[in-house]
Amino acid sequence: MSYMEARVLDREMKKGSAELLILSLVEVRPRHGYEISKLIESRSDGVLKFNVASLYPLLYRLEKRGWIQGRWVEKAGQRRRRYYKLTREGRKVLAAQRSGWEEFVAAINRITGAERA
Repeated sequence: MSYMEARVLDREMKKGSAELLILSLVEVRPRHGYEISKLIESRSDGVLKFNVASLYPLLYRLEKRGWIQGRWVEKAGQRRRRYYKLTREGRKVLAAQRSGWEEFVAAINRITGAERA
């Protein structure tokens, strides 16, 4: 596989998991976009990174679908930030996505033999 093919595969895998990652992070408590981006990067040990150009359009789409709800918060001495929280519908979607992801990972592990490692 060439470097370019690997980059395309990496990008597609990131797209396929982005919603699950974001919904999971805002499940615990409301978070703003920059915090979401940094948590994804730190918890993945730098393997996954979302730049602003790709993260914010995704947040807006999730909000438009009704899966997350955003609200502006202003704090003294700080820029205004939009905090996102999971909605009731978002919880249902997150549960379904988690289940689907677990099935997918288990199937890949069965094929690649990773469960024997």
